[in-house]
Amino acid sequence: MYDELTPGDIRKMEEEIEHRKLVVRPKALEDVKEARAQGDLSENFEYYAAKKFKNQNESRIRYLERMIRTAKVISEESAEDEVGINNTVTVEFADDGSVETYKIVTTVRGNSLENLISNESPLGKALLGKKEGDTVSVQVNASTGYEVKIIRIDKSTDDGNDKIRSF
Repeated sequence: MYDELTPGDIRKMEEEIEHRKLVVRPKALEDVKEARAQGDLSENFEYYAAKKFKNQNESRIRYLERMIRTAKVISEESAEDEVGINNTVTVEFADDGSVETYKIVTTVRGNSLENLISNESPLGKALLGKKEGDTVSVQVNASTGYEVKIIRIDKSTDDGNDKIRSF
């Protein structure tokens, strides 16, 4: 299994790994050492909390390294008039006429609360490669689907503001 990542995603993940290894890890180890020095470990909440934080940090480092190692690198480039990664797309839903604006991002940056939708989501997949004015059928599952019309495509690049999800 792999995730589709852009070079920008990988760069951001590598920066997080470096920060966690050079800043967070030494602090976590120091916290464990200080808590252990307080004596009896059987009732030492600080020790268990410090160990938990240290282990979560190490787990996140391993997770990010595995994501990078198994990633399929995809381009952020798209044709001038087509929907691509990091483009902002305004669509009208055919069923109720509502209008929404979404930014198409990779899965690791997807956040529906901020209208950042994954290129691997049903809507993201359906929009990729389409043009302004196209009506697109979105198949959610075997029995559910809907249509949207692309009203506007705003070309943009990875500005670094979309955060990598913490999972």
